[in-house]
Amino acid sequence: MRIIHSDLRLKCFKKRRAQELTEANRHARFRRLKLLLKKYSSSDVAFIWFTDEKIFTVATPNNPQNDRVSAPATSHKKDVAAKRLLRTRSTFSESLMVSVGVSTLGYTKLIVVDPGAKVNGAYYRNVLLSQQLLPAIRQISGEFFSFQQDSAPAHRARETISLLERETPSFISPDLWPPNSPDLNPVDYKIWDTMQQRVYQTKVQDVDDLKRRLIDVWNDMSQSIIDDAIDQWRDSTPAFGPEEDILNNH
Repeated sequence: MRIIHSDLRLKCFKKRRAQELTEANRHARFRRLKLLLKKYSSSDVAFIWFTDEKIFTVATPNNPQNDRVSAPATSHKKDVAAKRLLRTRSTFSESLMVSVGVSTLGYTKLIVVDPGAKVNGAYYRNVLLSQQLLPAIRQISGEFFSFQQDSAPAHRARETISLLERETPSFISPDLWPPNSPDLNPVDYKIWDTMQQRVYQTKVQDVDDLKRRLIDVWNDMSQSIIDDAIDQWRDSTPAFGPEEDILNNH
């Protein structure tokens, strides 16, 4: 690192994780992003409900970039106790899956998936959509809204698409949603990260403690955080930029 910084005078940049895309994926993203921009103006975005599910574990998620050991400058690696150099994790950690819907008009309560439930197409349609998300959205928005979901298998199942065509005024279909693009969902690129930071400020004791924290953090979620995230949905894609700019941004 000294040679890199002092002798070579180079600057290091941290890589970020991204989906590896085929050329077909890249062009499909570009075409669909253009369609999304054309179909949803800034005023229309205010009526989109963005939804997503996430698994939270009792064990605190580790950030390996910050998992370091400090030792005197004269130390060699062999001089450091072996246990200090191991990053351990439990072989199994209890977890909860939760689901939410957000918009500039408001947001649903935190929906906790039944422990042990398999979130397949049937559960997603019959429980999460029909009993939880859609009734909550209608209560806030009435019958004028657009529904968004990503391209998870349970979401793009034929029966799920048929249900949404019948039960929602409008929804962003799998044919319109860019492939491999969770980064276009405000819940994914902002809301979950905010929740995770707050839930794990101290060690979670058990699954009941995790559930309480998730509910408390969600109930304290500021609408302004949601609004800021949704505001980025169109702004992050240049409306008239070259194809490569749009592909690089998403």
